[in-house]
Amino acid sequence: MTSSRPYLIRALYEWIVDNNFTPYMLVETTSDEVEVPRSFVENGRIILNISPEATHSLVLGNDAVTFNARFSGTAMDVNVPVASVIAIYARENGQGMMFGEQDDSTPPDPSSPKGSDDKPTPSSEIKRPNLTVVK
Repeated sequence: MTSSRPYLIRALYEWIVDNNFTPYMLVETTSDEVEVPRSFVENGRIILNISPEATHSLVLGNDAVTFNARFSGTAMDVNVPVASVIAIYARENGQGMMFGEQDDSTPPDPSSPKGSDDKPTPSSEIKRPNLTVVK
């Protein structure tokens, strides 16, 4: 199953903008794939204003958030992998969402055969539903 994070980012962005608030995004910058102005990074994190007025060519994609913005008067392309987004929220009231650790792996299929490390459960221990006729 794909990650829900990019869908939530897009939904919250739209909700914040529709309510005439300013969407901010908190980003973890430790990944080499994160392209942000490093002079604004504090403690390995950066807060980005992603409002329509502050960005140009904003794309809230499934893999990354990309846009062009000015930082101290200098235009820069910003690329943030979705996995590096820690939170998206409204500047004015702080409402939004923080994201926890994300595991994008698909959960194991319960119908698939168990691995050699798993101990088989004896059928005598399995309790099945028991229906009785009541007259």
